Amino acid sequence: MKSLPKVALTSIAILLALVLSAVASFAQGDTLTGKYEGTAKVAGSADAKISMELKNEAGKVSGRLMNGQTSIEISEGTFVDGTLALKLGAAAKDGVLTAKVEGEKLTGDWVAGNQKKSIELKKAATMAAAAPLNLSGEWEAVADANGQPFPFLLTLKVEGEKVSGSSSSQLGDANISTGTWKEGKLSLQIEGANGVTTLNGVVVDGKLSGEFDYAGQLQGKWVAVKKN
Repeated sequence: MKSLPKVALTSIAILLALVLSAVASFAQGDTLTGKYEGTAKVAGSADAKISMELKNEAGKVSGRLMNGQTSIEISEGTFVDGTLALKLGAAAKDGVLTAKVEGEKLTGDWVAGNQKKSIELKKAATMAAAAPLNLSGEWEAVADANGQPFPFLLTLKVEGEKVSGSSSSQLGDANISTGTWKEGKLSLQIEGANGVTTLNGVVVDGKLSGEFDYAGQLQGKWVAVKKN
């Protein structure tokens, strides 16, 4: 079998190198893209909190750096062989940032004019949005009546900001005459045989908790857990 000429072998080697470089850049894009948070340190000054939002497309990096309330766009950026090189802003005063990427950490220097800052950033965890709590249903509640537990059952129906339903306890059943659920705050007025009970509360760790006023005669705290 004839061997390939040197020119052909050289062309194959160059093509292979380009393919491997593209694959490496693609892999880098999977790990680099995201939000990073950390500090910029200058000798003799307090650490400044900074963050970066990066997007890597085949080794070309875009995004922005947040320094306090100041947002600086990345005008030019590259990511090659584990090294991140960024030109910040359109003006020279914004400087350049160079960092080594090790896993989810960025460490390096941000040079702007005569000032050099050491930067340490870590990739921020992506938090899934929590599903909003559905208040509609039955809640097993307990009020603190001068140190004595007073259990009662709340049945709620939420339609937008309007809340209706009822309360059941050893004193009997009563209907919610006025109820609202607005900006994370629950407010109820319950019409009972002995007057109006007002409940105000918020959701804490999946529970309703707040304060009550029983016909202007008794005040205290209450907490409720939703029944399964």
